Amino acid sequence: MNTFQKNESKETLFSPVSIEEVPRRPPSPPKKPSTKICGSNYPLSIAFIVVNEFCERFSYYGMKAVLTLYFLYFLHWNEDTSTSIYHAFSSLCYFTPILGAAIADSWLGKFKVLSLVGLSLIALGTGGIKPCVAAFGGDQFEETHAEERSRYFSVFYLAINAGSLISTFITPMLRGDVQCFGEDCYALAFGVPGLLMVIALVVFAMGSKMYNKPPPEGNIVAQVLKCIWFALSNRFKNRSGDIPKRQHWLDWAAEKYPKQLIMDVKALTRILFLYIPLPMFWALLDQQGSRWTLQATRMNRNLGFFVLQPDQMQVLNPLLVLIFIPLFDLVIYRLVSKCGIQFSSLRKMAVGMILACLAFAVAAAVEIKINEMAPAQPGSQEVFLQVLNLADDEMKVTMLGNENNSLLIESIKSFQKTPHYSKLYLKTKSQDFHFHLKYHNLSVYTEHSVQEQNWYSLFIRKDGNSISSMMVKDTESKTTNGMTAVRFVNTLHKDVNISLSTDISLSVGEDYGVSAYRIVQRGEYPAVHCRTEDENFSLNLGLLEFGAAYLFVITNSTNQGLQAWKIEDIPANKMSIAWQLPQYALVTAAEVMFSVTGLEFSYSQAPSSMKSVLQAAWLLTVAVGNIIVLVVAQFSGLVQWAEFILFSCLLLVVCLLFSIMGYNYVPVKTEDMQDPADKQIPHIQGNMINLETKKTKL
Repeated sequence: MNTFQKNESKETLFSPVSIEEVPRRPPSPPKKPSTKICGSNYPLSIAFIVVNEFCERFSYYGMKAVLTLYFLYFLHWNEDTSTSIYHAFSSLCYFTPILGAAIADSWLGKFKVLSLVGLSLIALGTGGIKPCVAAFGGDQFEETHAEERSRYFSVFYLAINAGSLISTFITPMLRGDVQCFGEDCYALAFGVPGLLMVIALVVFAMGSKMYNKPPPEGNIVAQVLKCIWFALSNRFKNRSGDIPKRQHWLDWAAEKYPKQLIMDVKALTRILFLYIPLPMFWALLDQQGSRWTLQATRMNRNLGFFVLQPDQMQVLNPLLVLIFIPLFDLVIYRLVSKCGIQFSSLRKMAVGMILACLAFAVAAAVEIKINEMAPAQPGSQEVFLQVLNLADDEMKVTMLGNENNSLLIESIKSFQKTPHYSKLYLKTKSQDFHFHLKYHNLSVYTEHSVQEQNWYSLFIRKDGNSISSMMVKDTESKTTNGMTAVRFVNTLHKDVNISLSTDISLSVGEDYGVSAYRIVQRGEYPAVHCRTEDENFSLNLGLLEFGAAYLFVITNSTNQGLQAWKIEDIPANKMSIAWQLPQYALVTAAEVMFSVTGLEFSYSQAPSSMKSVLQAAWLLTVAVGNIIVLVVAQFSGLVQWAEFILFSCLLLVVCLLFSIMGYNYVPVKTEDMQDPADKQIPHIQGNMINLETKKTKL
């Protein structure tokens, strides 16, 4: 008998609802025993998946490691634009898994998406790979081997970071230590990761016959969205106080959808609710490849036994992950357990957030110290000026008609560099300066124009029996982005061709010609080959350090012959890159506690039909985190250390919210999840009708 009997009164208007059948999947063939690894409970197919992930991650992280510097040095974008595009790309990589998960669960299955879509189309490849590979590895285990499956995620994460470790170390070397057409070899740096993608495809395909390939179970994403929409709309239509309330808002979908699907969606939404605060963690973690790499360019990368490229510092993260995962699993977590502390997955993730906050606080402290060591920057209506005397005797330079004349009243000896740039104040954005030059009994008045917020060098030279001056604009800003820059002034009466390396050469015009700045590798330059139209000679440039800009004046001394007078326009980076080690250690510990735990938590708590969907949702939080960085980089307008503090404080607030949400979350146990086969049980008993009424008489 139906629960509700239709009244003959015309005032009762019940509307029958069509029953939406969940597509029945064909019965699965009986499982054949899978081959194990060395007699353990680990399927042999896992080896192919892990090796595939190693190669794929080598490709991804290798390309990503040099991406920020490619934007900065090769495309000549500024730091904010480089950061924004880097995180826009990262966000897209972690947004496309939603598409990949939908295709995997509803159409091709995880195996085909991995091999055909993910590895064939690089643009969408990461969207096909990311949501499937972790869950596909979990599918290889039987339910009786839950403990091995849990440890698999640690092994899986080790493979990720092993690939990241090697590629992050090697790819910057391919970029910086190999020259292509006189510049860093980005073609090779991007080409090797591309080759590893081909190897990943081959390795993955080799294990095809060993994989357990659960068939797709229909368009799960569409079913979930339809179920949620029907529950909300049905609840809205039946909001009358006369209608009995239901235990859960999703129970309002019971008239149309099976109980098992509703239970799965309930579990899914409970976990997705926990995911809301997670993007802020990724906003901090992913800045290792952008803001932290840019910070490394302003530091001294000479460690004594090894010289690092700025993007090579990222190698610390995967290296420490390989150390921290077994350390945490085998030592720290066990010690915490012996102390009687229940260290649940959500508690581990909350502690990971706190560690990330501390990492960015340390990064802010390092940034403040770098700024203290950096040269001052001219502000509005200000310029910095240095005077270089290239004559053969001392000279007195006085600025006329300006309150700044006291800065330049002392005599300047021949080839004596002023101890520092003098700050001059302008009345407008551009202004003419008048100088009085006194050399022996000669007096010369000269005029030069300058523009605000720039650095200038005033060269004084002997011109026959007289003296003259020329104003040269220095580098656009007092930073070389961690590179080493050089320029030359030629006092000879012949053009000079200078070969700085096999791929870098320049020509400097005669009679005080000034070259543009050229970027060179850091290192010793004891014998730089030079030639004029009638002779060859060598110049000793000495040690050229990171972050410095040098001016070399080529002179011909009667006593010493041809030589180069060396001036440091921009001081070299003084703070060692080793000071980044604490922040990398903290953020890596945070990643191990947050990401590895969250990966296993997402798989264990997900309904069996929605594991790829939930993995994609997990990756979507990474995409949103990168969008947060993009927005802050473009619109905050904060100095870098203040931006680091902002991210640290935001994550601390989010951690508090997540802790409250996690405290009220009740984890789903494996035995509480109904077997997927139960979905085929008829889900509608009798003629169910909806509760929408206009005039109701029961």
